[in-house]
Amino acid sequence: MPVDIQHLDREMHRIVTTVIIYNTEKKFLVVKRAPHKKVHPNKWSVPGGGLTIDDYINLPTPYEGQWYNSVEKGLQREIKEEVAVAIGEPKYLLNITFIRPDKVPVLVLSYYAPYVSGDVKLDEDAVESRWVTLEEAKNLDFIEGIYDELEMVSKVI
Repeated sequence: MPVDIQHLDREMHRIVTTVIIYNTEKKFLVVKRAPHKKVHPNKWSVPGGGLTIDDYINLPTPYEGQWYNSVEKGLQREIKEEVAVAIGEPKYLLNITFIRPDKVPVLVLSYYAPYVSGDVKLDEDAVESRWVTLEEAKNLDFIEGIYDELEMVSKVI
């Protein structure tokens, strides 16, 4: 369906990171989004969220007004806040762009990482979590494309 882009700022995007967390049993941590979410309420997804200036603005920097690895810092914060588990080194999977219903352009950077430790504790953005196999994931009502990403990761782990 075509999107009316007439009044959009073509350079501004909300940046979101997601991470497909997998364990040694090749199960994936999935979360069900809360009903109050602006985009994809009540859909199953993987942990993640938006990058904010607070992810880097107060950190030391080698050059005035430039910060390195801000996306990774935001991703780590989101995982800590949303599901409270520790993960290994995130690896880049792919990127997705879309325009939200409120006309905000979004760039999603999708990663995958091994689970390291911790019990899952959800914040207010999710109402349920599960560790699922790829086969079990087929029965969940995912945001479009998430199951495909799980398949991609299952082939490289």
